Amino acid sequence: MKPTSTVAAFPPGRVAVGDVQVIETALPVEVHGVERMFRAFAFEGRSEEEQLLVLVHRQTGAEAVTPIVRVHSGCVTGDIFHSLRCDCYQQLQACLDIILAEPYGVIVYLPYHEGRGIGLFKKLQAYALQDRGIDTVDANTAIGVPVDARDYDLAAYALSHIGLTEMRLLTNNPAKQEALAARGIKVVERMPIIPEANKHNKRYLLTKRDRMGHDL
Repeated sequence: MKPTSTVAAFPPGRVAVGDVQVIETALPVEVHGVERMFRAFAFEGRSEEEQLLVLVHRQTGAEAVTPIVRVHSGCVTGDIFHSLRCDCYQQLQACLDIILAEPYGVIVYLPYHEGRGIGLFKKLQAYALQDRGIDTVDANTAIGVPVDARDYDLAAYALSHIGLTEMRLLTNNPAKQEALAARGIKVVERMPIIPEANKHNKRYLLTKRDRMGHDL
């Protein structure tokens, strides 16, 4: 891999603020065969299950730049195994490229948001119903879980902790912008990421557009 220069440093260390634990370190990542360096912050909330990762790419001198941010719900099937039933992997990779091309960018990765907050098992249970022709909204309702169970308290806390209260947000979901705004995070621009549909996720994407208000 070809190395690149590191990003501006943050003060090191581990802190505890109220119920939240925070740790910070360096994280080298391979992107398209090139080594890129992030500052990585891990946050743990009221339980061990409530954890998130913040990756910060900030060039020296970019402190005054309004950062571009992706708040990404974890998806084992998509992000790790590149499932074609969703657009999570496409969106994550597109956002990673956009952020690394900017002087200041951040990814907030929330593993506990799996399946829009219902967890891996329930997500696949809903998939099984979708195999029978039910869409993602009605499938969640049929198994007795919310259509969207995500909360953004810890994400907003993490962004504020690293000094971000204003940003450009990479999302197709207006509700995500509203949730962050309600927690004191100002979104000066919302930037949609339009995925390329395939035969496995076309209906899912149309449902997100038509029934969940996503920009697709």
